[in-house]
Amino acid sequence: MESGCIRQTALPHTSKLFADLVYDFSRVARFYAHPPLGDHSLRAAAAEVEYPAQRRALVVDALARQNPGHPLLEELARPDAVAVVTGQQVGLFGGPAYSIYKALTAVKTARQLASLGIPAVPIFWLATEDHDFAEVSHAWVFDAGQNPLKLEVTGGWMGQPVGGVELAEPPVGALRDALRELPFGDEVSDLVAAAYAPGRSMGEAFTVLLRRLLGDHGVLTLDPLRPEIRSLAAPMLAEAARRVPDLVAGLIERNRELAEAGYHAQVHVEADASLLFLLDRGRRRPLRYRQDRFFAGDQAFTAEELTARAAQLSPNALLRPVIQDHMLPTAAYIGGPAELAYMAQSETLYRALLGRMPVIAPRAAFTLLDARAAKLTARYGLGLEDCFAGLDALGEGIAHALTPPELKAGFKTAASTASRAVDQLRAQLLRFDPTLAKALDRGRAKILYQLSKIERKAARETLRRDQRAARETSHVFNLLYPHKHLQERFYTILPFLARHGLDLIGRVYENVRLDSADHRVLAI
Repeated sequence: MESGCIRQTALPHTSKLFADLVYDFSRVARFYAHPPLGDHSLRAAAAEVEYPAQRRALVVDALARQNPGHPLLEELARPDAVAVVTGQQVGLFGGPAYSIYKALTAVKTARQLASLGIPAVPIFWLATEDHDFAEVSHAWVFDAGQNPLKLEVTGGWMGQPVGGVELAEPPVGALRDALRELPFGDEVSDLVAAAYAPGRSMGEAFTVLLRRLLGDHGVLTLDPLRPEIRSLAAPMLAEAARRVPDLVAGLIERNRELAEAGYHAQVHVEADASLLFLLDRGRRRPLRYRQDRFFAGDQAFTAEELTARAAQLSPNALLRPVIQDHMLPTAAYIGGPAELAYMAQSETLYRALLGRMPVIAPRAAFTLLDARAAKLTARYGLGLEDCFAGLDALGEGIAHALTPPELKAGFKTAASTASRAVDQLRAQLLRFDPTLAKALDRGRAKILYQLSKIERKAARETLRRDQRAARETSHVFNLLYPHKHLQERFYTILPFLARHGLDLIGRVYENVRLDSADHRVLAI
């Protein structure tokens, strides 16, 4: 398998909405403000940004506290500068590899805007407010034998924003053991150990690691849990709280429109939704809206009482991007397939609260091949798609390639001979008794099926006899489609850096394309 592209529609679980967004925008144009790709969209979205000078000054000051001395702060302070925003949950050891791909896509998009004469700054929104600790408490890596290994951290408690969870004993030692035999394993482990120092929070450690990995491809990071950001978000959160009934009604109508158009709404919206959480005593508590009151458990609030506590409010997945793009002069948001799909719902909130919507663009998507996997897939004539049927099916494909040519020829000859013989007999039966000819047709299918079944058994036996081939099957599958997941959604970037070196980030960046939404298979 050489470097190349695979359409998103060839990947498992690609939603119809996302596929149409990136490949047939006319079908979904009423659900988004701009096409996801192209300089024209970037120019149009940037021209719509109206960003008060006072807010810009406050945001630059707030980001300076989180990114002291960063050279991008001066660029963001320019009165005509826009932002290219992406973000991710603060998963252990950087989260899935696509977190890095998101950041690199944002960097390249900002540079593309700059080439069009529009100053632009990439900003990474750290999803520290999320409270699903189980989703971020583990990371998958692989060792020198290409064996997937799960690393976990304990801590956190139900309802606590994950960004503030303190790491008492991050599993850095287990990571070091896993990567030890890889060429750059010690270097990567040292870098992670410096970021995930005991006592740091999930959000802090993620931020330090992200900055060190990106190096020259730097972004500004934004932690929405910080007080300076909470105060900036408060006015729009208060406005959303005052308008909850209309906003929720608009979302329910949008979900109906999506269903009628043949699409699936990514986020379910109930009639008593509020789109808000309350940050209270260390917990992120969901708010429900019924009979002109907001309810957090057995506590009730009027809209006025809640807006007075707006700095303690936290948006849900649909409202969050609107809050984000109220605070920032966002011209483009870089997201994954699920995010881009639910933005079709968020568009109603953008229209109602912000009056504009940025370009919603796909992140770069990669499957990385090491030299061994590239050689094996080329030898056996395999592609990434061959992994999607599972390990056994991939093994059968490799086994088929290993079956002795004379044996494969024998099966082919047997099938052809049997078909010709049945055809001759069928012609005779048609003249004798047509009903017997129909019975023979059924028999033909059984004969050919049995031959095919024996051929598959022979292929499996070939694989069983060739233990090296079995190991090669495991290597390819564990690298390309581990546990039946796309590589970028399963492993962190760390084992790839441990195998190929820290300059891998630069090589991946060079292969980020802004003119295509296809998934790229990249031989390193």
